[in-house]
Amino acid sequence: MIYQTQRGQAIPTLMQVREERRKLNRRSHRRRAFVTFLLSFIMTILGGMMILLMFLPVLEVSGSSMEPTLQDGDILVLQKPGDIHAGEMCGMYAQGRLILKRVIGLPGDVISMDDRGMVYVNGVQLEEPYISQNAVGTCDLSFPYTVPEDSLFVLGDHRETSIDSRSNLIGCVRINEVMGQVVARIWPPKSIGWVG
Repeated sequence: MIYQTQRGQAIPTLMQVREERRKLNRRSHRRRAFVTFLLSFIMTILGGMMILLMFLPVLEVSGSSMEPTLQDGDILVLQKPGDIHAGEMCGMYAQGRLILKRVIGLPGDVISMDDRGMVYVNGVQLEEPYISQNAVGTCDLSFPYTVPEDSLFVLGDHRETSIDSRSNLIGCVRINEVMGQVVARIWPPKSIGWVG
């Protein structure tokens, strides 16, 4: 039986009220479940990032010395240094500054560079697909040069502008001053991925 008000509107029956209440409860339950899922997802992501940052250092590229491989403003994740190999990019402390360079020579390696900027390690010319142009750049080093024990010879990928082991402003970097090896780029979004 449906009752009517003075204005002619129908008053819902008890069954209709119960059905409407069930619909509202279901909507409310779905909304709470979605909000709970969303909050859990966000907390998981934030927790993962916090753990990542605790164990893996993060470094922002500043300047053009690693172009074209890395750009100014790129944000990188480094892993704590293990065995360091020639060709790897590393964040390191040199002369009290944090720098990002590529390892070219290991302890005991003999480094040479000709007047065109071609680099030789132990008499073998390096294949360097990561640089756009060879250049001698800022160099006050006499070649051939033997990398000291417990040190690394490092160069930037943009050889014309990079200040690195070729200059006594930086020189060779001690292995214990390496902060970490570059493993991934996490910013900008279009460039996210592993870096080798």
